[in-house]
Amino acid sequence: MQSASRAATTEGSEAAPKEGADRAHQVQRIFSEIAPRYDLLNHVLSLNIDKRWRKAAIARLDWERAPEGTYLDACAGTFDLALELAKKDGFGGRVVASDFAHPMLVQGAPKIEARAVSPVCGDSLRLPFANGIFAGATVGFGVRNLADVRAGIGELHRVLSPGARLVVLEFTVPPNPVVRAGYLLYFNRILPVVGRLVSGHPWAYTYLPESVKEFPGPKELGEIFEASGFKDVGWKLLSGGIAALHWGVA
Repeated sequence: MQSASRAATTEGSEAAPKEGADRAHQVQRIFSEIAPRYDLLNHVLSLNIDKRWRKAAIARLDWERAPEGTYLDACAGTFDLALELAKKDGFGGRVVASDFAHPMLVQGAPKIEARAVSPVCGDSLRLPFANGIFAGATVGFGVRNLADVRAGIGELHRVLSPGARLVVLEFTVPPNPVVRAGYLLYFNRILPVVGRLVSGHPWAYTYLPESVKEFPGPKELGEIFEASGFKDVGWKLLSGGIAALHWGVA
């Protein structure tokens, strides 16, 4: 989960991430600092549902169209989504896993030994890749952290070959009022406390629910996909609308 910034502090005080370069610096800082506990917290705080979501994302990627191709996993964190593709039966290609928080890549490095995953430290707003070189791309829980979501989706479109698919897995706010009430109670009250206790970080898991509430809903994100040049755009709510899959074809 990452790319483009960590939640803000001014000498240790909590603050919401700002926009632009400040936001990018803040998000980068958050994910560098929580890297040692990142995997544990992901699975604990999601009750392991995140594993099912990642499988659904890879199933939507249509990688069978080019099983020997090179794929991009942007905002790759500790490589869980990249590995979900790399370990698929019949996949003979390579996954380039890019993240601008270097400590996240270091933390996940043991997991990709003997796997066709190549880590790259790079910013998703300025991807260090030529135009049209990837057969597909994924982002797992990272797009909402970008300082400029439109620019990030545009960059992903730039590096995809014609006909390649982008799949984005992201948190969202459930549309059902009952589910939404329980979700917001968990996100606003329980998650920050557990996250702070396990990670030792004073404000990273306060940033998480705030970033979800600020992020465009599925319809608005779909419109950003279309404005960036993607076709056949769609989305699907997962687990009652706690998360959503978004996709489009370059």
